[in-house]
Amino acid sequence: MLRIWGRRTSSNVQKVLWACEELGLRYERMDVGGPFGGLDTPAYRAMNPNGLIPTIQDGDFVLWESHAILRYLAARDQDFRLLPPDLSLRERARIDQWMDWAMVALGLSLRNLFMILHRPGAPTTGPTEIASAANQTAPLFAILDQHLRASAYVGGSMFTLADIPCGISAHRWLSLSVARPQLPALEDWYSRISSRPAFHAIRAIPLSEPRR
Repeated sequence: MLRIWGRRTSSNVQKVLWACEELGLRYERMDVGGPFGGLDTPAYRAMNPNGLIPTIQDGDFVLWESHAILRYLAARDQDFRLLPPDLSLRERARIDQWMDWAMVALGLSLRNLFMILHRPGAPTTGPTEIASAANQTAPLFAILDQHLRASAYVGGSMFTLADIPCGISAHRWLSLSVARPQLPALEDWYSRISSRPAFHAIRAIPLSEPRR
């Protein structure tokens, strides 16, 4: 059975959980990180020297970095449910492009906004600072909205690996109590991907862990 280390409220862990649900994989998840701690123990650092989450173990194989994990899980799937086997080199490159963009450009901006609103013990932030952080994130979702006006899914005409990291970010963005511009294409796409049975487990996860 696949083992996953990481708290459920981590967006990077949620990407892996969603992929596992899409692929029908049995897994065991261990709470580490955030209020659970455990990232600085010798045992965990032996698996992941960065002391971050998620980390997976598949038999005797250990892997960290969420997008590397996503690509590994998709590549080992004999039914090719997240990466169709007939993708061209350029189509595969487009999927990688949007995955990397979701991690770096979109993810870092959204993380800043999320930490302002939900980081435990963070100082109270006024509406001006919250609005400023939201306004820095909104143009990135506008980029995704523009792309989705001409594409049913992030990676093309069908649901692929590219939709998972972008979808987790969109889920978090649409769940935050901030003013947002109307982005019809993005909202239509989110409605489609969030109605997938595999997403139901993600929808049930709270934005943050309860205080311990």
